[in-house]
Amino acid sequence: MRSDAVARLDQEPVADPSEAICVRTGQNLRRLRTRRGYSLDRLAKVSGVSRAMLGQIETGKSSPTLSILAKIAAALDVTCGSLIIEEDEPTTVLLTRAASKTLSSSDGKFETRALFPYDGDRTVEFYELHLAPHHAERAEAHRHGTVENLVVAQGTVEVVVGKQPYILGEGDALVFEADVPHVYRNMTGNPATIYLVSTYREVIHI
Repeated sequence: MRSDAVARLDQEPVADPSEAICVRTGQNLRRLRTRRGYSLDRLAKVSGVSRAMLGQIETGKSSPTLSILAKIAAALDVTCGSLIIEEDEPTTVLLTRAASKTLSSSDGKFETRALFPYDGDRTVEFYELHLAPHHAERAEAHRHGTVENLVVAQGTVEVVVGKQPYILGEGDALVFEADVPHVYRNMTGNPATIYLVSTYREVIHI
């Protein structure tokens, strides 16, 4: 009886790591493709990888070569690693004001508080900005592809993008490409508060 049990154990298939990676790559590809809003036909046209091959990868029937993986990653504007790594489980992070990282400049007239954890490279960052009365803070051009999306929570603020000024009151928002010099200017005699989301173009690693 013991020998029968051993025989059954010997016959049980052993999980193949390459098959697990193949399945995970297919799941990640489908998730990233649908998030981008691409059909298989659209992704095939953009990436140069055939629709049939993309379908086989998504269903876990085919493992892509590095060259094919790089083409798909470039078309989806993600890293190659994003297609093969296990998706992290959602996490919850409490960022108390007391423990927040706050940076100040211009003798304390401009303060920036990060509303995200410093835990590695990010493509999106969220900040709280405080400007002293009548203070103007100048920012250098960010790297190409950087987009800023801000909303004024308190006060009246002028934002100058390049040479174009915009006046924002409380609740007004502005989205602009921040790869040019820009200025935040508090137009009032009271403190102003801005919430800012910076989105950076993700670097493709091949």
